[in-house]
Amino acid sequence: MFSILRSAAQRPAIVCRVRPIIASHKPLLLCKYATIPSLYADVPIPDDISLADFVIRGTSDFGDRVALVDHVSGRSLTYQQVAAQARNIAGALQARGLRKGEVFMVLSPNVPEFPVAFLGITMAGGIVTTANPNYTTPELQHQASDSGAQYLLTTPELLYHVAELKHTFKEVFVMGEGEGATPFADLLLTSNEPTAISIHPKTDLVALPYSSGTTSLPKGVCLTHYNIIANLCQYDNPAFNRLTAEDSILGLLPFFHIYGLTIVLFASLMKGGRVVTLQKFEPMVFLDALQQRQISMAYVAPPIVHFLAKHPVVDQYDLSHLRDVFSGAAPLGMGLAQTCAERLHTQMRQGYGMTEMSPVSHVLSFDARHKHNSIGRLVSNMTLKIVDPETKAAVPRGETGELWLKGPNIMPRYLNKPEATAETIDEEGYLHTGDVGYMDEDGDCYIVDRMKELIKVKGFQVAPAEIEDILQKHPAVVDCGVIGIPFEGDEAPKAFLVLQPGVEGTPALNEDIIHFAAERTARYKKIRAISYVDAIPKLPSGKIVRRRLRELHAAEAV
Repeated sequence: MFSILRSAAQRPAIVCRVRPIIASHKPLLLCKYATIPSLYADVPIPDDISLADFVIRGTSDFGDRVALVDHVSGRSLTYQQVAAQARNIAGALQARGLRKGEVFMVLSPNVPEFPVAFLGITMAGGIVTTANPNYTTPELQHQASDSGAQYLLTTPELLYHVAELKHTFKEVFVMGEGEGATPFADLLLTSNEPTAISIHPKTDLVALPYSSGTTSLPKGVCLTHYNIIANLCQYDNPAFNRLTAEDSILGLLPFFHIYGLTIVLFASLMKGGRVVTLQKFEPMVFLDALQQRQISMAYVAPPIVHFLAKHPVVDQYDLSHLRDVFSGAAPLGMGLAQTCAERLHTQMRQGYGMTEMSPVSHVLSFDARHKHNSIGRLVSNMTLKIVDPETKAAVPRGETGELWLKGPNIMPRYLNKPEATAETIDEEGYLHTGDVGYMDEDGDCYIVDRMKELIKVKGFQVAPAEIEDILQKHPAVVDCGVIGIPFEGDEAPKAFLVLQPGVEGTPALNEDIIHFAAERTARYKKIRAISYVDAIPKLPSGKIVRRRLRELHAAEAV
């Protein structure tokens, strides 16, 4: 079931290739106020190279091998083409005025050109803010304005947003053709060697993804070159990553998401594998890709695991090449993971991370793959505290507490949000995750609950406050509270509403309110259930007591 690791002579030399092993000199210690180090030995992390140069140098020996292929169209790029086009784009963008530190928004589904654009922009000194192609115009407006994006790259299908945005870009590029936009292909018409720029990997930003908050609009997460390089080095561990150049990797999880960008895209390319891109999940197209492209490694989210485990049509396809299914972006239950593993005769593992951690902090090893509900061990070069949420004291082994994490992959700050940064990262550099979990005697961790109020839908974060703000604008609504509920093997928003006097809750009103909110948010944020209450439970401060709302939902389900 495992792929065979190539010998040192067969492996291309790259900057970070030292293989971490279990560090016997680091005993697992869980006592009061304990700091828990990773059980893996530290790995060297280069601090004198940009992310683009790190990735391109790490893939230089793969040459004319196919790096990416679009499953539907068959359009592909070799490793040599990715590197050459990225350099050409960097030089062309510099010639058109892109300067170091300027923000470049990329609004695109998963296509082979995505890494070319990202690497080219950042090689030229730009900072990429990746945007969700499912966003509505108001959602894009917030990200464009908040990030200060000066350039935009998008597709013809999404170009309509530009006319509706109250934001001025210096230049808009399109992958194809579109009115008022420069064809991205024009940047490849002439040879443009980029001008070398001075990059300070530990302080210069390379990516600016947006992460939802519980009480505010999405925040820009500042990630440096060093942050993402560190996570790529941390993930390069044969205990849980055995990809080789012979693997075909599913590129379905969105590249605009840090999980898709760092792990699915860059970590896979640095192994020389072939990334098969899909722009969206369509069951038959998805299964055809697994079969026809002989996918051996599938990075997915829990709803796709649910589909693979439960849907009868899966049996009609030959998935014998699928060696490893890795779930991330949201917690995965023990039963579902085990069912999927048994049905497909494959390894089913999961990990844990956050956008603020570039993103990975924990990965379940191959040796512990039977622990289907575990997120695995802490990756190299990180330390962990598991603390009582009230007292902030470390809890004994096996007891639950909030996970605090520290390491070179942790973001330095949120963009222009010093108070939010201070609330998330303490003076010692520990990121307070808001997730509650515990560690077993082997050092494997488990997530059991979330202190934070975010709803995770198909791996995306949905802020209840954002939906509540929209619902408050409906003429029939006086007050509201939103929680996440189980829905089709995943999670979805449910709204508790207080109606205006004299207004009755009816199925027609339910549909009207759901439609009202859906028009103003991305599709994955759609409300799936509504209940009517006399009052929303709140603290004296006005904060909604969502625990009480979850109790009300549980009582209704009985």
